[in-house]
Amino acid sequence: MEDENEQNPAEEAAPEPQDEIAALRAELAEMRDRLLRALADAENTRRRAERDRLEASQYAIARFARDMLSIADNFGRALAACPKDQREAADPQIKAVIDGVEATERQLLATLEQYGVKIIDTADGKFDPNLHQAIAEVPGEGRSPGSIVNVVQAGYMIGERLLRPAMVTVARKEGSLSSGVNTKA
Repeated sequence: MEDENEQNPAEEAAPEPQDEIAALRAELAEMRDRLLRALADAENTRRRAERDRLEASQYAIARFARDMLSIADNFGRALAACPKDQREAADPQIKAVIDGVEATERQLLATLEQYGVKIIDTADGKFDPNLHQAIAEVPGEGRSPGSIVNVVQAGYMIGERLLRPAMVTVARKEGSLSSGVNTKA
């Protein structure tokens, strides 16, 4: 009878098949979850690296382009210094120099545009503090308060980023003697 009451130690240690299957299923589910998370993380890393690479290539020239803008400004100032009526009255050699300066300015701006640098359009006359820097308030001359009266220096974007804000004067409220700059449009 002792044999019937005593159990085999190997039988006691062996888990039941149902428990073993459940444990394996739980482990499989955990491994599947880990795999899916690792794959998602790898995909996110790949996308982030691709976005960073695109941004780096698009905005890598920003510093160089910003330096080139001062050259474009100087071409514009040189052309503005010679009024149209004086250009027409100038001798052919002077006209040729002016034509050369105009052609060089156009080529510089076209090259900048080719690399994603574009001039900020101020044709609508609406002041946008994200794109414009108001340097003075001036009489509105019939324009609504806060609108752009004059563009002192052109602004530029590179891609979707601001490279340099446009320096503008804005219309002040009629009757206002404010000397401060109104940046709220």
